[in-house]
Amino acid sequence: MPTSQIQYSEKYYDDTYEYRHVVLPADIAKALPKNGRLLSEIEWRALGVQQSRGWIHYAIHKPEPHIMLFRRPLNYQQQQQQAARTSVAAR
Repeated sequence: MPTSQIQYSEKYYDDTYEYRHVVLPADIAKALPKNGRLLSEIEWRALGVQQSRGWIHYAIHKPEPHIMLFRRPLNYQQQQQQAARTSVAAR
């Protein structure tokens, strides 16, 4: 599968989440489940989608199922870094 043809949007935001969408080429989109369910991180990574941690496949736009919609909480990466520092300091 030519994962180099996967297109990633810029991030966009609301008060709670940051969002992005990923456009799959037709040959990869054929591998999406036919029942229109959301994919786990393991599943979307197996398709060749590459993103940093914390992104959740949260919605399907039925007219365009080859466009995957992702979101994660605002400041996700900062929260993870702080949790890691707190964990190390507690040892």
